[in-house]
Amino acid sequence: MMVDPTLAEMGKNLNEAMKILEDGRNASDPDADRRQFSRSSIPGPLQGDGQDVASILQLVQNLMHEDEEEDKPSHRMQNVGEQGHMALLGHSLAAYISVLDRERLRKLITRIASDTTLWLCRLFRYESGSAYYHEDDREGLLKVCRLVINTRYEDYSTEGYTVLNSRQPVIYQSATCRPGLGQHLCSQLALPLSSLCTVPCNTMFGSQHQMDIALLDKLIREDVETGKLPLLLIANAGTPGAGHTDKLGRLKELCEQYGMWLHIEGVNLATLALWEVSSPVTAATRSDSMTLTLGPWLGLPAVPAVTLYRHEDPALSLAAGLTSSQPVEKLRALPLWLSLQYLGHDGIVEKIRHAVELSQQLLEKLKTLASIKTSGVVSLSRIPPISGGSLRDLLGSLILSIVEDELNSPVVVFRFSQETSAESSGGSVEGYFAGEREVLDSLNRWLCERLAQLVPASGVDIVDLEDEGTCVRFTPLMTAAALGTQRSDVDLLVERLTELVPVLNCTLRLRLDFREEVYRHSALSYIEDLSWPGLGAVRYEPRVEELTDSKRKLEVEKINSELLVKLGDLDADLIFSTGLEFGPEKDCIFIGMATEDLDVAELVDTIAALGRDIEENGRLLENMTEVVRKGIQEAELQLQKDNQDKLMEEGVLRQIPLVGSVLNWFSPFQSTVKGRTFNLAAGSLDSTEPTYSMKAQTGGLASPETPTSSAKRLPGQRLFRREGAGGSDSHSETSSVGQAEDFSRERFPQPTTPSPVPDEAVSVVPESPETPQVPAEPEPTQENGEFGTQEEERQPDGQDAPVEETGR
Repeated sequence: MMVDPTLAEMGKNLNEAMKILEDGRNASDPDADRRQFSRSSIPGPLQGDGQDVASILQLVQNLMHEDEEEDKPSHRMQNVGEQGHMALLGHSLAAYISVLDRERLRKLITRIASDTTLWLCRLFRYESGSAYYHEDDREGLLKVCRLVINTRYEDYSTEGYTVLNSRQPVIYQSATCRPGLGQHLCSQLALPLSSLCTVPCNTMFGSQHQMDIALLDKLIREDVETGKLPLLLIANAGTPGAGHTDKLGRLKELCEQYGMWLHIEGVNLATLALWEVSSPVTAATRSDSMTLTLGPWLGLPAVPAVTLYRHEDPALSLAAGLTSSQPVEKLRALPLWLSLQYLGHDGIVEKIRHAVELSQQLLEKLKTLASIKTSGVVSLSRIPPISGGSLRDLLGSLILSIVEDELNSPVVVFRFSQETSAESSGGSVEGYFAGEREVLDSLNRWLCERLAQLVPASGVDIVDLEDEGTCVRFTPLMTAAALGTQRSDVDLLVERLTELVPVLNCTLRLRLDFREEVYRHSALSYIEDLSWPGLGAVRYEPRVEELTDSKRKLEVEKINSELLVKLGDLDADLIFSTGLEFGPEKDCIFIGMATEDLDVAELVDTIAALGRDIEENGRLLENMTEVVRKGIQEAELQLQKDNQDKLMEEGVLRQIPLVGSVLNWFSPFQSTVKGRTFNLAAGSLDSTEPTYSMKAQTGGLASPETPTSSAKRLPGQRLFRREGAGGSDSHSETSSVGQAEDFSRERFPQPTTPSPVPDEAVSVVPESPETPQVPAEPEPTQENGEFGTQEEERQPDGQDAPVEETGR
């Protein structure tokens, strides 16, 4: 079989290009190309002789990875696979085919468009339909609206928008439609926002994400009575948030009653390709138009969305832009045409079936987990009271069975909820403390982020629903084909979720205990930040009242920053941080998620003790200069007085150089040396006589020996562990608090300021004249086979040896 050499070369170049872009950086020097590109990031003039394909592709790769930081893992590109290569090849072929002669081009694009439309209509059970291919998934609905306007207003093609003044058109959409969809239609169609009517969802029976049909009927009748023209209804087969499907059968009947156009969109339309389709989705085949997004469903990159519609007048379709007389525009279907042939019918069905099975697998496992609530199941509390309990129970069971059958969606939405009500599932959250809704939203946001990090192949994301709040959403139809999600990934997701649920329960329960413990300490302030997913926030407040507001603010910032560093150095399982990056609270310490064995009282006491130590040490450092200055002045006065007393005691003759030496030789005189110690902590001068007589410092410096924190904790036990929890220890709560305080003193000693006096105790010895001193008999102390004098003996642990300062 003959092969066009250009097509063969195109396929070869595409394979080489994909290898270069997917293999990453150069193996020999990963950063060489990036450095070269960064030096020439400003584009210069085009090279005269041009560049080869490999160089241009390398430049493209550098552009793709230029913002990645070296210390962070690079985000891998979507694994497009062979079917993705076919879609990318379609774009290259479209450029090549566009240069063919006009007759050959017309025949080719007619075949491509007709084949693709026929396959899609058969695959999704949409008989006698036409197809419009578009890049923006809103473009198809926009062209459909123009088609309906041209159909309902006969003079629109000649009179234009002036004919709309006779009867204002109205477009109806559900409250759960994509945000901004209706506003986009009105702006593109030059319609006022009054032409857009948003229909609320159910409030009593059924799903809270389904359109309220009774209310829709009432709104349409009111618009008709006021002279407006009901034009089009946008329904959902899988809402963007929860993935629920409207009652499409009833909506189609209502549209036929008022002559409206029914357009359907949503992810659940993909299930029309399966053999077993739920009845609510099957009704979508009777709609006037529907939009399909095959790219995410099948994992095909850069393929257009498709809007299937039924209309008998090709002239109006051409006027609305659904068909084009330009052959090149019809080549949009080429990537999809190639991909559908590559996958085949069985391959397409298998991908969709696999995604649906993943959703069912996760949903079945979530039903067995406590504190995890799935969205969509109605509760009996929403059913109005009926006289006779049995009738109410029967009605509730009937509604539950109907709702569960209609909500068989491939989208799974779940959230963590406190175990306060066994029958609460969905709906508004009425907590047992103020602000529980906001706290649960923050915890569910943290839960989704953790699950996405632990199981990236799951593709879970965050969704904010009006009634349920923040939830975790699993949409395999939109992510599984691209991420390659398998059943093992769902099992791993449930396993990680099972591990995180107890942490969430403990954190939510201990938040109140943490707040109460913080209130017990006058130096601590509890910071109410409901958006923080953790135990809570606290701020240490200095106890100095005479500080101005600016100085007090600086003092608070300094103390809390140092306190955060010390808490981070502790051997604990908790995470201490400054909170959210753009959070409202500053100069605070935010505590992360908690576990079952957390001792909240010990934690808060430790924070208060460390903050108090930092504050006292700061005051000591501030007063150190003044204390040292006064101590030196007092020491000089004491030295002068001691010298005068010594002079009076020895006499004048001993001070004469020659006479004093002869006199001391015949009659030696032994004077008593009165040393002084300067205590930096107390700021006082004390005598050194007790030091040399008792061989130990006295006067408040010798502290009684206390058991260390390591003696109070078992080997391997970490801080803030509650006694007896998890078999760790069985001490009392008081010992735990004392343990934290001892640990803070042991791990964080009192800081000292740079000073000429390096030790806490400084000995001061008065000056003496040059008289011979009678040395004291050395007292032998044997230590490691050596002898030393009494003054050389080691001081007790934790005390500094006194430094003698003579007057010389």
